[in-house]
Amino acid sequence: MSRPTKHAPERGNARTRLLEAARDLIRAKGFAGTSVDDLCKAADVTKGAFFHHFASKEALGVAAADFWAETTSAFFEAAPYHGPADPLDRVLAYVAFRKAIIEGEIAEFTCLVGTLAQEVYASAPGIRDACARSMFGHTATLEADIEAARQARGIKADWTAESLARHTQTVIQGAFVLAKAANDPALARESLDHLDRYIRHLFHLTREHAA
Repeated sequence: MSRPTKHAPERGNARTRLLEAARDLIRAKGFAGTSVDDLCKAADVTKGAFFHHFASKEALGVAAADFWAETTSAFFEAAPYHGPADPLDRVLAYVAFRKAIIEGEIAEFTCLVGTLAQEVYASAPGIRDACARSMFGHTATLEADIEAARQARGIKADWTAESLARHTQTVIQGAFVLAKAANDPALARESLDHLDRYIRHLFHLTREHAA
């Protein structure tokens, strides 16, 4: 999944500040590369405050993934791609929106839970499962529009709304990996262009169909 628009963290309670620090530092440095001391410094809290709220760094990782799911859900619920009346136009607008928010430094637009899942899927199952809840929870929000578009256009095929929704996230997460590998956000945007073409092909649309 992607991220909310970047903003300076609000000075809330210590737990919220630690979660905001984890959101930003882990995307920039990775989970292993982010120490408890780093988190405390970025959040401007004591180590005692850290362990008051989180029993361990892994517990912080689980909470950070859940925090990401909560905050990005609100971000995407308010996004403009829900506006079009045609469900397929909404799906295409979603892809366009995901491309539009690929901007700034790579750590600012890449996905926290995608970063975590790649790094700790075998070593920290609690974090992995929290990442899965976030990723698949977001994926599920696309299914109704995809299925409505299938029904509206009489698409009969061996793919489902669920599988296409998952594929959108496969492309997006892979696009982030390529952007990191090449240090080039343009590669991520290029992948979203190909995803747009692929969805149009599935629904027998030409590129000229305007969302």
